[in-house]
Amino acid sequence: MPREPDVLIDYYKAIEDSSLKMLEAARAKDWDGVVRYESACAVLIEQLRYEAQAQDLPPEQRKEKTRIMQRILRNDAQIRCLAEPWLAQVEHMFEGQSQMVH
Repeated sequence: MPREPDVLIDYYKAIEDSSLKMLEAARAKDWDGVVRYESACAVLIEQLRYEAQAQDLPPEQRKEKTRIMQRILRNDAQIRCLAEPWLAQVEHMFEGQSQMVH
């Protein structure tokens, strides 16, 4: 069965869209939303890996892929900056609980 030529780039675009939604959720301090979109990204990445085994990205789409990947990495960096205080707070809560147990 022939595959659409844009299948791979569409996966990159969908991953970028999910990463942007993760960033928006992180900005809103909606950590459950961040986890949901992160799960969606993981599924899309696995699907992309599977599709990439059967076909290559056409040369004319490789630059677009690079631009998309750069935006995804920027989103990820911003999410990490926003999540660090929340993660530190969660870690502090668990430290307090473990001290209560001993």
